[in-house]
Amino acid sequence: MAIERIGVVGAGQMGNGIAHVCAVAGYEVLLNDIDQNAIDKAMATIGKNLDRQVSREVITEAQKAEAMARIGTTQTLTDLGPTDLVIEAATERETVKQAIFEDLLPHLTPDTILTSNTSSISITRLASRTDRPEKFMGFHFMNPVPVMQLVELIRGIATDKDTFDACYGVVERLGKTAATAEDFPAFIVNRILMPMINEAVYALYEGVGSVQSIDTSLKLGANHPMGPLELADFIGLDTCLAIMNVLHDGLADTKYRPCPLLTKYVEAGWLGRKTERGFYDYRGETPVPTR
Repeated sequence: MAIERIGVVGAGQMGNGIAHVCAVAGYEVLLNDIDQNAIDKAMATIGKNLDRQVSREVITEAQKAEAMARIGTTQTLTDLGPTDLVIEAATERETVKQAIFEDLLPHLTPDTILTSNTSSISITRLASRTDRPEKFMGFHFMNPVPVMQLVELIRGIATDKDTFDACYGVVERLGKTAATAEDFPAFIVNRILMPMINEAVYALYEGVGSVQSIDTSLKLGANHPMGPLELADFIGLDTCLAIMNVLHDGLADTKYRPCPLLTKYVEAGWLGRKTERGFYDYRGETPVPTR
């Protein structure tokens, strides 16, 4: 399967990063979002991130211009029909993802591969709602996409070898490393990472330590580049909660029960960096712990 044209659904943090790396690797990219403001913001972010790569001599000014020229945008989802590979990077809600694939299906070529950047939802279940479960798989990038080297490739129960090989080839062309995961809730990275974050929230909830002491302990005691609560804010507390709920529901084990304090922060709308408040308050010059 020759892949040259890639459609990206969703121009948010993940979608713009995926469009960025695909364009730099020489793919023709069509970036879709229902919100023109989100598209405009995404293109500005891509330009800024490419400038950063130019300043670090990762790419040249000419390569930046070529990459930007390869990215087209559209508010019309069905425009992605003629692409060879679709990477869905919309909100982490299964009903939203299902609706996107249902709208796309009548407009796709017979050979178009469908993938989802979901961090936790069943690939087999998403695939079963399409007309091509054998040409469907999980394509999970890490955030921030231009920096992080890993991509999790997740086969659904029906995914065929040609589809897997084609997606593996894309990861190689992007200059990233593929890790193959089985289709179980949250796959590999989030199956291990999210319970650690959830446990850090429990440690805060139970008064074992403050925000500052918990993050400092993991940074200096486990040599993590970022503390777990700082990382949760970076990911988005709503996303963390959604993944914990998928783990709890999918594996039926109480060890994955989301911490009530995590739920409370999400209910308050304190979702982390994107809302300027989470476990830290980002509205001043430097982040200040909120507990």
